[in-house]
Amino acid sequence: MSAEHQHGSDCPMEPRSNAELVVRQDILEKAKELAQLISSSDEVETYQKAEKMINGNERVQSLIKLIKKKQKEIVGFEYFQNEQMVKKIEGEIADLQDELDGIPLVGQFQQTQADINYLLQLTISVIKDTVSERINVSMGSETPPESCSD
Repeated sequence: MSAEHQHGSDCPMEPRSNAELVVRQDILEKAKELAQLISSSDEVETYQKAEKMINGNERVQSLIKLIKKKQKEIVGFEYFQNEQMVKKIEGEIADLQDELDGIPLVGQFQQTQADINYLLQLTISVIKDTVSERINVSMGSETPPESCSD
């Protein structure tokens, strides 16, 4: 709603601030149901299994710790403006990352993350498109006026 929007006696819109917006309880309940369905999906179950395997894999954990250590080293060398050491350590991190990415378990874990992200994005898109479609149908696909006097 624009700042110049005027509410007269013929205007059907009630002015509301963000603090006054109230989400209907039934909508919140359905959102919780949807969240429960998603969290019990095959994608989330597969992700949780892959996460446990990643957390229990000593080589993967060792590489992750080493990469984090090297990242901290870079910060120190950047502070002292030692570009030569920064580049050297960046190369070491790239090599460690390549080794980490080459572990099949890591690739599987990354795929499960992508699958969950896709599921969430698809769900959001379906909700957005459905709401937009219903709004356009009920409004006759017209653009709403800037003010009630339009």
